Amino acid sequence: MQQIKAYLDQIATISTKDWEYFTSKLQGRVIPKKTIFLKINEIENHISFIESGVVRLFIPKEDPEKEITFGFSFENQFISAYDSFLTQQPSAYQLETLTETTLLSITYSDLQAVYQNTQIGNLIGRLTAERLFLLKSKREQNLLNLTAEERYLKLFKERPELIKVIPLKYISSYIGVTAQALSRIRKRL
Repeated sequence: MQQIKAYLDQIATISTKDWEYFTSKLQGRVIPKKTIFLKINEIENHISFIESGVVRLFIPKEDPEKEITFGFSFENQFISAYDSFLTQQPSAYQLETLTETTLLSITYSDLQAVYQNTQIGNLIGRLTAERLFLLKSKREQNLLNLTAEERYLKLFKERPELIKVIPLKYISSYIGVTAQALSRIRKRL
């Protein structure tokens, strides 16, 4: 709970009453490594804070080599198929743990209760949504403005621990190149 408290304290000051109400709605979950915990066409019912671990967001394909990895979330970040969570419509992608992952999760209905019953809930929700949007926007801009080599270098500058926990096939998909092209980039560097 200390990690999510520290994260939220960066956003706003939360009263003891609001904090107690919010934490009463959180559910701890430990998900084993390599577990798909939201499948395509399921409705996302949780938004979760990652206490430890790494989660991959991807679009599955019949041929696993053609899966499209379009996001990663790490310790001290929120994870959700957020568009499905907001609309309560089926997800077009899946969430998979790449390491054993510890989450603090809140359901859609419990989050709505937090919004209604706390003074700070709406502010935290809005600011968290804004942060998720900025991450998505940054990723899209990188894909449009940077070369594959620049995307690779930027990814490892920002997240040097990636090389230890994320298979290269997922990294190549994430930066928008084939595994062979990533291999050539790595040789040049």
